[in-house]
Amino acid sequence: MAMRLRSLESRIVVLFLVLVLIVQLAGFVAIRIGINQNARTAVASELVIGERVFRRLMQQNADNLVTGARVLALDYGFRQAVGSNDNETITSVLENHGARIGATLTMLIGINREIKATTATMTSNGFKQSILALVEEADRAGTANGVSLVEDDPYQIVVIPVKAPETIGWVAMAFPIDQRLINDMHALSSLQVAIVSRNQSGRWVARESTFPADDAVNLDQRLLDFPLVPGLSGVLRVTGNQYSYRSMALAANEQHAANVILLQSLNEAVAPYDQLQLTLLILTAICTLLAVIFSKVAARRITGPLRTLTDIAIQLGKGDYDGRLEIRRKDEIGELARAFDSMRDDISRREFETTRLAYWDTLTNLPNRSQFVKMISAAVEQADRTGEHCYVMMLNLDRFKNVNDVLGHQVGDGLLRKVAERLKQQLDGSLGQVARLGGDEFAIILPLTSMRASQIMAEKILKSLEQPISLEDQTVDLGAGIGIAGFPEHGTDAESLLSHAGTAMYSAKKSGNVAVVYHPAIDKSSAQNLSLLGELRRAVEHNEFRLQMQPKILLGSGEVIGAEALIRWIHPERGMIFPDDFIPFAEQSGFIRVMTLWVLEQSAALCSQLAARGLHLKISINLSTRDLLDQDLPNKFAAILQRHQVIPQSFCLEITESAIMDDPVRALQTLERLHVMGVELSIDDFGTGYSSLAYLKRLPVDELKIDKSFVMNMEHDIDDAQIVRSTIDLGHNMGLRVVAEGIESKEAWSLLDAMGCDHGQGYLISRPMPAEQLADWIDRWVPSSRSVTPINTLQQES
Repeated sequence: MAMRLRSLESRIVVLFLVLVLIVQLAGFVAIRIGINQNARTAVASELVIGERVFRRLMQQNADNLVTGARVLALDYGFRQAVGSNDNETITSVLENHGARIGATLTMLIGINREIKATTATMTSNGFKQSILALVEEADRAGTANGVSLVEDDPYQIVVIPVKAPETIGWVAMAFPIDQRLINDMHALSSLQVAIVSRNQSGRWVARESTFPADDAVNLDQRLLDFPLVPGLSGVLRVTGNQYSYRSMALAANEQHAANVILLQSLNEAVAPYDQLQLTLLILTAICTLLAVIFSKVAARRITGPLRTLTDIAIQLGKGDYDGRLEIRRKDEIGELARAFDSMRDDISRREFETTRLAYWDTLTNLPNRSQFVKMISAAVEQADRTGEHCYVMMLNLDRFKNVNDVLGHQVGDGLLRKVAERLKQQLDGSLGQVARLGGDEFAIILPLTSMRASQIMAEKILKSLEQPISLEDQTVDLGAGIGIAGFPEHGTDAESLLSHAGTAMYSAKKSGNVAVVYHPAIDKSSAQNLSLLGELRRAVEHNEFRLQMQPKILLGSGEVIGAEALIRWIHPERGMIFPDDFIPFAEQSGFIRVMTLWVLEQSAALCSQLAARGLHLKISINLSTRDLLDQDLPNKFAAILQRHQVIPQSFCLEITESAIMDDPVRALQTLERLHVMGVELSIDDFGTGYSSLAYLKRLPVDELKIDKSFVMNMEHDIDDAQIVRSTIDLGHNMGLRVVAEGIESKEAWSLLDAMGCDHGQGYLISRPMPAEQLADWIDRWVPSSRSVTPINTLQQES
């Protein structure tokens, strides 16, 4: 049998047969499920209707009982006996009238809500409370009825006032809810009905039911497994039959409860559909027989020509493309034969193209990641065999995204091709091979080499990338970070070497476009960075940041005209942490946005406090690249200004050239919106970036800030002095205010003043101080004239 099923012909027959059986079985199951669902839905509807019928039956019964009780309450002799407190006559009338209408208990309640006469002793405290509650309702509404429990049995109670003509008491009658009532319900609805009660042990017991005796016993046992919550529906099995049930509450007190369960047999509901299912089984058998016959015929018409094509396919698989097909048919088999002819001509060409696409980058014509992994594996195997080393270098270009965004993807693609050519030129004459991993990432494998040789090659590549690349009349400055990992010290397989080289590359980019050799400590640093991010979040939540201010003065007069806002971190365990230890990571992780908003908030509050003291200063605040890319920053800053009632002109936001050039388009949009608000803008650390003056001229800035690296040595370095003078002249020619930072000597102050620099700040004037000390410092500051070297008696106070 197993050998027979290996042939296509037998498989086609079996397939047809299985499909027919699956379809028939699916239809049968779907119909069966539909029948069951419809039956359950219909039964559920019957139970809901049955619940309404039962409640209506109860109400009709209550109405009849109210009528009987009202006859007693209107009886003249009874009212006379009540009026004269003739208890013997009252009791006799209650017994006679109660027996006549079938009341188990009849009682008279006086105006004082005390039971004056009763025909039975079923007067537990809970029952009395139920009677008195109905008396209160009857006093308001004229009549009242309800259900209460006497021990475990439910009773229907009616209360009627006795009037002569004012109310002189109330007649209460109790009627058992028993087999008679549920038999009426069964006759009306054909539903099975059971009255169950819960005893003090919490067990439900069937008191009355319409089931036969054996089924009633089984129902009693099944109640142990079902929580009879009022309104709950479900399914339970009674003596082999499935019943859908619905529970409704009759009465309950602290110890006992009574419910009515309405049940309908699901077996009886689906019984009418059994004949339909039998018919479906017969149709399934007929369809199966026809399917076997049809599939046998169809299979033979297919498999004959296919055997011929199989032999030809084996020849093509072996590379024999010279054989000719002799099948001449106009159906699908003939089309298949002609397709074989066409395939023979295309296979060799497609095999070559597929291999090239799978393992080579079409843009740069370099190996891609898949091919590079194979190259690494081969180099590792060779190095392991000869006892040598091999090294993997991974590099990522800087500012490539900006080239795509500003100059377009066509220029970006051209740039990648140029970089690929430049990398191949650097490897010329060596055994190294370069690959493009994707995007702006490249990798190089250096087989049979040393660590020192790989580092020299990395330095050579970095130096080559420092040369600008010209594309379509555009000159692009690039940089890169290079990570190096070697076999066997950093990994013994291709994936680990690539991973470690990538880790080292990201460390290199953070360090500023250098070549970094992988070390396990780099991975530990990544874990530390995650910990640092958590500590930064905690610092904001626990108010660990501190705002400090460094005053800015007019160099000509020494007058304090502003201050630069700086942030410090008071760590609960490590004490003071300076910005250089956490700002770079905050910028990298994006948390710098949260810190910037904190500085803006605190600075606005300080500015408001200073204004209240008559001190109107311009506060300078640094913005990062992440801040400039936040298109919602102007709205956030405007909300802060409004909250503290501070005008935008009280602030000057400082931005670096590099921050602008990371994404010039979005940065310019943010700056223009801030400028429209009235906030002044300043180029910080001017002279250290690589931006073009033509672009800077388009920026809506008001100030240039000379980097302190030029100012601190200008007294002794004529080149620095010339740079400072040129920057001052450039700024003034562009209509900008010029600020010098890093003033640490009287000579530097005098020299800057002579050059025409407008404002200045530095340790000579004051070190950064806590924000709350700024106002007192200004009160003690003695401005010096342009002709007098400024004194620095106050700089130690900070």
